[in-house]
Amino acid sequence: MKLIIILVGIVLAMLWLRTSQAADLPKIGQDAPDFALPDQSGKVQHLSDYRGQWVVLYFYPKDDTPHCTTEACQFRDDAFQLHQLGAVVLGVSVDDTDSHAEFAKKHHLAFPLLADRGGVVADSYGSITNLLVIKFAKRNTFIINPSGKIAKVYVSVDAQQHAKSVLQDLTALSAK
Repeated sequence: MKLIIILVGIVLAMLWLRTSQAADLPKIGQDAPDFALPDQSGKVQHLSDYRGQWVVLYFYPKDDTPHCTTEACQFRDDAFQLHQLGAVVLGVSVDDTDSHAEFAKKHHLAFPLLADRGGVVADSYGSITNLLVIKFAKRNTFIINPSGKIAKVYVSVDAQQHAKSVLQDLTALSAK
């Protein structure tokens, strides 16, 4: 029995170490890490393609799960207001492009969903959870200003209210 408890403790410690090894979150004022990732249609999107626009870059764990769907649909519903502020929304998870395509079609998501299969981009934003054989993105969001700098960071967001918070903050940021 003691051996089992020790083994479970070792496994949990390893999982914690692997999870905590993700890169630090970018800080406000730092350059946002650039990337090149395919979207749900297979088109490669680069952060630098959006220079001159506000970018809402949100990471989420899994396509078509309850909280991820809620968050995505709220960004969809606020798309016009975000567009009026000169912003584009980019969603990122470790799901593949086929999964993203199904998710986007099912929920009428008109913004790019980026496939970060290896979790490299999520890691560069301090937004990956690595549980040995399973990786998924943490529910973090970054507002990136038109010059490519981090303007706002949200960690472990509440999917129910998050899009409204982003809209309010982006309104204030873009007014400065």
